[in-house]
Order: sequence, then C-alpha cells, then structure tokens
Amino acid sequence: MHDLLPPPRVARPEPGEFVFSSSAGVSGPFADAVRLALAVLPLGDGPGITVAEKDELGPEAYELTITPERIEILAGDRAGAFYAAQTLRQLLPDDAFRAAALPGVRWAVPCGRVEDSPAHPWRGTHLDVARHFFPKREVLRMIDLMAVHKLNRLHLHLVDDQGWRVESRRHPRLHEIASHRLETVVSHKGEPQEFDGTPHGGFYTLADLSEIAAYARARCVTVVPELDVPGHAAALLAAYPELSARPGAEHAVWTRWGISPDILSPLQPTVAFLAGVIEEWIDALGPTPYFHLGGDECVLDDWAANPEIVAYQRELGLAGPGDLHAHFLLQLADVLSAHGSRAVVWDEAFVSGALRPDSIVMAWRGEGVARRAAEAGYDVVMTPVLPTYFDYSEVEGPDEPLAIAGPLPLSAVASFRPVPAEWSAEAAERVLGTQFQLWSERIPDARTLDYRAWPRGCALAQVAWSGQAADVEERLPRHLRRLDALGVEYRPLDGPRPWQKGGTGRRRHRANDFVTEDVMRHLDELTLAADSTRPS
Repeated sequence: MHDLLPPPRVARPEPGEFVFSSSAGVSGPFADAVRLALAVLPLGDGPGITVAEKDELGPEAYELTITPERIEILAGDRAGAFYAAQTLRQLLPDDAFRAAALPGVRWAVPCGRVEDSPAHPWRGTHLDVARHFFPKREVLRMIDLMAVHKLNRLHLHLVDDQGWRVESRRHPRLHEIASHRLETVVSHKGEPQEFDGTPHGGFYTLADLSEIAAYARARCVTVVPELDVPGHAAALLAAYPELSARPGAEHAVWTRWGISPDILSPLQPTVAFLAGVIEEWIDALGPTPYFHLGGDECVLDDWAANPEIVAYQRELGLAGPGDLHAHFLLQLADVLSAHGSRAVVWDEAFVSGALRPDSIVMAWRGEGVARRAAEAGYDVVMTPVLPTYFDYSEVEGPDEPLAIAGPLPLSAVASFRPVPAEWSAEAAERVLGTQFQLWSERIPDARTLDYRAWPRGCALAQVAWSGQAADVEERLPRHLRRLDALGVEYRPLDGPRPWQKGGTGRRRHRANDFVTEDVMRHLDELTLAADSTRPS
C-alpha cells in the first residue's frame, strides 16, 4: 500500500491477502462502477466485494476494508465507489491495467484498510483538439487515463482560429468549412516561414459528443466544453463572415499559430447565433454543469473602429471596448444559466469585474490574478502557465523533441500547491482545484500527447487530490509499470527513448524554443496591463 498514486489519506496494511476466485462478484449500490473499474477481472456472481453507501463520507470519498474473506467498500456516492475500485486495481498485479486478462495471473490484493477523500473537487485535464484534431478514440482513451488517476474534469478546447471541431445542424458551414485548414505551419520562431502543404482537420458529430459525455460520466468525469469567444474566431468567421466585427473582410481558417486579430461582432445577431450553438452542444452533452466561454486574448481594435459597434456600446452606457467584452460574455453566461450551466472563463474576462457572480475563473497568468479573482468572490481553478502547461518541454536538452516553450520539469509540478499558504482562509475556500493544459500547437499526434502528459500528469493528479506537494519520486517507479501495461508512451524519468527524440528533422529541438523567462516576463506585462484597466 506504499505505492498508491495518488496516495490516500489513510493506508493501513494488515497481514494476509484476499484472493479473487472465479466466482467472486460485486454486490450493493454502485456495483456497476466497481465492475467498470475492475473490468479485467473475471468477476462472477458470488460473494467477494460488497458496496454500501455512507452519506457521512461526502462526495467522492470512500472507505475500503480488505480481509482474507471479503472486501468491503463504503462510499459517499458512485464516484467514491469507483475510486475505491481504482485503488483496488492498483493493489492488484500490474496486469490489471491491461485490456484483457492474461493467463496465469494470480489475482490477489493485500489486506488492509484505506480511507480517502479528495482535497479539491476540480481535478482536471485540458485537451486542445482545435489546433490539432484528436479523433474520438483518443478522447475516450484520455478519459480512461484520467479515471486511473482520479481526475474528474475533461476540459475540451473545441474551437479556435485553426479549427472548429463540432458538427452543427443549425449552422452546417461550421463543420463543412471551419473544421479544416489547407495546411499547417512547420517553421518556428526566427525561421523562414514554411508550411507542410497537407490539409488538416476533423470534427465530432453531435452523436460523438453525446457518446464522449456518456463515456466520461460512467467514469466519474465531467466534460467541460469550451466555445472560445469572442476572439480566436478565424475559423468561425471563415464559415460565417457576416458575424465579423470587420464588415466585408475575408477570413480563412488559420494555418499558423499565434493570436489572430479576427474577432466576432458583439451585436445581437452574434449572441443569438452563439446561443443556438450552446443549445446544440448542451442537448448533445446532456447535463453540463460547467461550460467554458474562453474570453482570452481578444484584440478589440475592430470593435473600436466599427461605428455600429461603438454606437451599440454607447447605447448600453459602457465606457469602452473592455466593458463591452464583459457585457458580451455576460449575455452568454445568462444563456448558460438558463440551461443549468455555470460559465467558466479565462482570467482576462475577470478584469472588467462584470462577470456573473457564479462564474468560475481559470487563472492562467499566475497567482496574482487568481488571488484577486478569489478575493472578489469568484471561484477559481488554478491553471498557471508554470507549472500546468504540459505542452512545454519537461527539460532543456538536445535530445528533446520540439516544444512550444520550456522547460517545465516534473519536480516543478510535484512541488505545486493549488492553494498558496499565504492566502486568507476566505480566498483559499474559493479555489476549486487545478488542471493541466495540453495545448496542441506542437502536439500533432497521440504519441506526442502521451509524451507530454505523463508522468507529469501523475504528479498533478496527486497534487490535485491531496492539495499538497507530491512525493511522486517514491511512487512513480511502480506506477510507470502500470502505465506500461496501459500502453502509455510516457517520457521515461531518465530521458526520451530513441524513437521519442527530436532528431534532426522538423521535430528537432531548437534552443530558442525554450523561453521560460520570456513567458514569465510576458505574463507580468499582461497582469500589469490588466491592473491598469480594472475598475477601482
């Protein structure tokens, strides 16, 4: 019981073991969740695991007692039972993480008692499927890996300048036109611009979205869809240019990275259009407690230069484009509220101070803006660039494959505390949790995704579950064998395998990619700019 990840609050070993016989089964409430987590076991209908509900434990909490005669799970809810079973899975031989049972494996777990509950309700993974599209099978696989690590929020970045990733029956040009681009930039900063000449794209049907959400719910994961507006809108405007803040302008799905100046008009036709999209997504997803509206990196120049938009702003009694930005997001948040969803935004949207009170702020620019949002009464998810942007390279070195920036070492993730010790109790209570981000400009495929996500994701999972710094160095050697059984192509602790290296081609390491200091300087500048425009 010393190499469980994340480690439970109480893990007390006892002599003996429970051996699963061919007839051992699962009974009681939430038995389906336990069977799902232990699907590799040849479970029968006889006595073995008993599950009971214990309201006093609270959400996601459980107590697990293992004796030679039986296994007892007491759970606060279905998620608690599921996580108890995931703990059982880690106590089994590593082959419990394979897709099918191997012959000759002795299925046994050591006796003992485990008591556990999470420190934070929000323990997430952000997956950008807009810059590079990941087929549905990869999304489902990510959900499986999240479940193993007791992560429970899948934030899907479904819309950006480089692609729109969801079918729309109301506005079909979104998937017919906006879902693909002609080619993708392969040159990097400081190099002559070069493109690969290969079309890239893809989208999820609304049925796919329903399937993803149902698959996630069964594994106690909540899908948080992101419709990033009003900026990052090049793909949308390529399909529906009439929604542009620049009438008559031509738009195309972006083939390069960076921040596009393309922005949606904030006028009522745009709000109505997006309200329809929101309704389509929620109808497909089912119950959607959280819905991300983006709101980040918006270039407002076209709003200030458009007489109709300026007149609309003045009619509303707003002081400038920044206030209009807040008003635009507030209208969409009201639409979400009518559908039973809370709006989530990146921290730029907090600057104006005009969010709905129930909005959730994702603070990517660091602890300072997160603290201000919490002290202003907003719930916060801690998503600072350092150390939660896993598209950054783990180390600086010539063998590493191309990354957008770095380094962001495993040790930095392991030492992260979602709630800084110096915060007041009132501000600390506003922290819902944390998540790691996988922006996909430099993550073109599933193998690269594995390399970037793990094992840093293991450390973040422990941090999010415990609320404390993680002692992953002690636990990872055993846990990586579990990932091997799962087929995860993680980055080994001693460096990349020969086929994971950048080599000398387009994926080669470039020293000027690793600009951690520049990134932090840029974030400081953004925060100072936000402070200067925020109402007193």
